[in-house]
Amino acid sequence: MAGLRGAAPALSAWRGRSGRRYVVGVHDLAEPDLDEVDEAVVIAVRRDDAGIAQAVSIAASGKGPRERLHRNWLARARQKGATEMHVHRLAEGEEERRAVVADLAIETEQASA
Repeated sequence: MAGLRGAAPALSAWRGRSGRRYVVGVHDLAEPDLDEVDEAVVIAVRRDDAGIAQAVSIAASGKGPRERLHRNWLARARQKGATEMHVHRLAEGEEERRAVVADLAIETEQASA
């Protein structure tokens, strides 16, 4: 994987509880790549034995230092078995990113960055 700076990522999509579909770029869950993520919704993903993606954490990230994803988010995601991050960049503005996170929310977690 060339990371966020390199070649175009593989694309996939997630469907929220509302039925809305969110297109994402699929990337390895790599610490250097977190620095490249701003103004996006990020889904930490693990794959089951059949290769089916399972979200383990969902967070919104913004441009400001307080809105950026933090290393502890990455560590928690890895502890839950995540090996990929799916990045949705089409939400415009902080309010819309929060709405996407809520729509995709995992039953056991309302994720925050």
